[in-house]
Amino acid sequence: MLESESPLNEALVEEARRTTGRNELLQALDVRPTRIVAMGGGTGLPMVLRGLSRRAEPKLGDPGLDITAVVAMSDDGGSSGRLRRSRGVLPPGDVRNCLVALAGGKGTSPLSEVFQYRFAGKRGLAGHAVGNLLIAALAELKGDFLEAVRVSGELLGVKGRVLPSTTAPVQLVAQMEDATEVVGERNICRAHGRIQKVLLSPRAPPPVDGLIEAIYAADLIAIGPGSLYSSVMPNLLVDGVAQALCETRALKVMVANLMTQPGETDGMDCLDHVRAVIDHVGPVLDAVLVNCAAPSEEAARRYGLKGSFPVRVDRRALISAGVVPVEADLLKEGSRIRHDSRKVARCLLKMARSGL
Repeated sequence: MLESESPLNEALVEEARRTTGRNELLQALDVRPTRIVAMGGGTGLPMVLRGLSRRAEPKLGDPGLDITAVVAMSDDGGSSGRLRRSRGVLPPGDVRNCLVALAGGKGTSPLSEVFQYRFAGKRGLAGHAVGNLLIAALAELKGDFLEAVRVSGELLGVKGRVLPSTTAPVQLVAQMEDATEVVGERNICRAHGRIQKVLLSPRAPPPVDGLIEAIYAADLIAIGPGSLYSSVMPNLLVDGVAQALCETRALKVMVANLMTQPGETDGMDCLDHVRAVIDHVGPVLDAVLVNCAAPSEEAARRYGLKGSFPVRVDRRALISAGVVPVEADLLKEGSRIRHDSRKVARCLLKMARSGL
């Protein structure tokens, strides 16, 4: 509550009288930001963060958002993989994308554009994103990857924070349906076999400082969308995360993928995605946010030629599995089948503030 002897509080009260009234301002000051933890990697997590970042700033009657992005650390392909192998640094690529998303996106500032610039050519720096190199340089300079991420966030002016799920150097391992074992995320993507189970090596790596606390303090935890086994699952396999997800009072929402991913989730419907999470880490989901808008026939045909098909949703089966399906139009306009970040953020905020 405001105290009359504070000059600052007196000024706020006077401002309230001049604008929308004292009671409104007092109520706004008494309400804390909505705390959202978003977990994932790849392109799905930045999409969620772009939408949330637009709603992060507090304004009169709306205390804004406290956003924590949790990023998988098993990427070993592309620029991130090269930096892992040549410099021994943790993979910066997904972290970079999340930082830019929380700064408002690539086109919001020259620095964001520079972070996302990728060198052309075939040798030397070719294929590296500038942001990856900067994060790697800061990690060497500071001797701390987490500090490098924090400083990068300050440079970009992010609205929230980005946490690697672990700072242990981990590899993703897949146990396939044919009893073979594939080591390394990029090799798993190339295997094109049915994945039965994934795990991290070393197993149960320690969580980064602040991760478990963020899960317990959250109002809502968004998991996905993204590659089920290579972007979503690695976060959940970090030590203590599954237990915290089971115990937290936050609403746990899986944002369902729109399409199956060739070589990773072929033939899997929404229930199969949910069951995969439950089979790996237990009953950590309360709800699943699913798209109810149909893509154009032309887009579906083009995706089908590449082996990617709409993820089927059986609402009754999801309810029987103990997960509540929440339907909404989540589709972005255009020729590609993508989530609309604004629509997803709007739904997540409504669920966070209403309970479902």
